[in-house]
Amino acid sequence: MIMQTLNCNKGMESFDIAIVGGGPAGTTAASFLAQKGWKVLLLEKDSHPRFHIGESLLPMTLPILEELGVLDEIKAIGIPKYGAEFNSSTESNSLQTFYFSEAWDKDHPSAFEVVRSKFDEILFRNTSSFNVDARENCKVTAIEFPDSKSVQLSYVDESTETKNISAKFLIDASGRETFLSKKLKLKQKSSKHNTAAIFGHFLNVERREGKDTGNISIYWFEHGWFWMIPLEDDLMSIGAVCYPEYLKQRKQSVEEFFSATVDLVPEVRQRMRKARPAGKIRATGNFTYNSTRMYGDKGENYLLLGDAYAFIDPVFSSGVQIAMTGAKLAAAAVDTLLRDPSMNRKPLKTYEDKIGKALKTFSWLIFRFNSPAMQKLFMAPGNQYRIKEALISLLAGDLYRDTPVGSRLRMFKIIYYLTFIGSFPQAWSNYRRRKRNVNNIFRGGTTAQDREESEEPISD
Repeated sequence: MIMQTLNCNKGMESFDIAIVGGGPAGTTAASFLAQKGWKVLLLEKDSHPRFHIGESLLPMTLPILEELGVLDEIKAIGIPKYGAEFNSSTESNSLQTFYFSEAWDKDHPSAFEVVRSKFDEILFRNTSSFNVDARENCKVTAIEFPDSKSVQLSYVDESTETKNISAKFLIDASGRETFLSKKLKLKQKSSKHNTAAIFGHFLNVERREGKDTGNISIYWFEHGWFWMIPLEDDLMSIGAVCYPEYLKQRKQSVEEFFSATVDLVPEVRQRMRKARPAGKIRATGNFTYNSTRMYGDKGENYLLLGDAYAFIDPVFSSGVQIAMTGAKLAAAAVDTLLRDPSMNRKPLKTYEDKIGKALKTFSWLIFRFNSPAMQKLFMAPGNQYRIKEALISLLAGDLYRDTPVGSRLRMFKIIYYLTFIGSFPQAWSNYRRRKRNVNNIFRGGTTAQDREESEEPISD
C-alpha cells in the first residue's frame, strides 16, 4: 500500500520502530519500547516547549510517570490535585467535590495540574535516558508499507531536507492531527456526540482554599460546561465546551464571545472578576471522532495510539491518562508481536479490546454529561452498593485493571435510566438537542481565522 511516493534518492536509515508524534502518547510508547531493547525513532513536527491544552492529570497516570523516572520533575511543575469539583445551578446541592481518596483503591489519592508545554517537554527530553532517537521539527510527508514486515517513511527536517526511514513497525501518536487515520481514510465523526470549545489562560483568578486549591472545577450551564484548572505561577486554564449551535451565534471576536459566555455563569464570572488574560483566547472544533481501524488489518505493521485513533470530550480529563496508559499497553503488544510474528495480529487485537472498553466506559458518561438526569446523580450521589467509589475510580482513571468498578458502573447506568424516565420531559428535550448537534460544524458563525485556531486541540 503506497500513500505517497517516497523520495528514495537518498540513503535510508533503519530502525525497529518509528513513532510519529512527540506528545505524551508517543514519548511514553517510545520510552517503554526502547527500554525493551528496540531501536526507536521518535519524530515530532514542532519543537518543545509548545502550547497544548489538557492540563489536568488523573491519579492513575502517576505510577506511569514514576516508571518513566519523571515523577519528581512533574511534582516540581505541578499543583497537587486531590479531587474534582462539580457545580450546578439547577440542583439544591449546588457544589459537590469528589475526592480521589474516596475511590475504590485508596492508594492513589492525588494527581497534578500541569502546564502542558512543560509537562510534554519533560516527557520528550526524558526519552533520551532510554536511548530513544528523538527528533524535533520533523514533519512526516509520506508513508509506504512495501510488505508485511516493514514500513518506509519520509520526513522534512528544519533545514527542509528530506530524509528517508525504514522500520519494522510504525506507531502513529500524532494526536488530533490523526496523520495516518486521515491518509488511510479511517477517521469518522461520532454519531453520538459533538461539541466545540473556547478557552485561554488567565492570571489573578480566585482559587479555592486549603486542600482544594488545585482541584479542577466544572460548571454546568445552559449551553455546555466550563472548566477551571489552577496552574503554577497564579495561572489558571479556563474554557467552555459548548454545543455548536451556541457557538454559531458568535458575531463578535473570540475574546468578546468568551467574555459573554463567562457572563452566563455568575459563579465563574465572580471568580474571574479581577482576572486578566495571559495569552490569546483560542477556539477549537472538539468534534468527537474515532477510526474504523486501530491497526493494520492486511498485514501492515502500524498502530494508532491515543488521539490519533479516537478523541472524546475532555470533561473527565481522560486524554493524557488514555494516551499514556494506552502507550504502555501498546509497547507491550508491539514488543510481543515483533518477538513472535507467528502470533499474527493477536497482541494488537487484545490491546484494541482493552482500549475500546475504556473508551466506551468514558464515552457513555460523557455523551450524557449535560443531561438533567446526570447532573442530578452527580450532585447528590449516595454510596449505595459502593457506586460513588466506582464513579470516583473512573474520575481517577482506574479502568484498566481487574476490579469490581465495572459492575458498579453498570448499576449506575441502570439508576441513570430510571432517573431519566423520572424527569422525562426535560431529559427528552436535552437528548433531542444533543442529537441535533451531532452533525453540526461551525457553519455560518465562523471565520477562516477561527478555523485556523481550531487546529489547536483541547486534549491530548
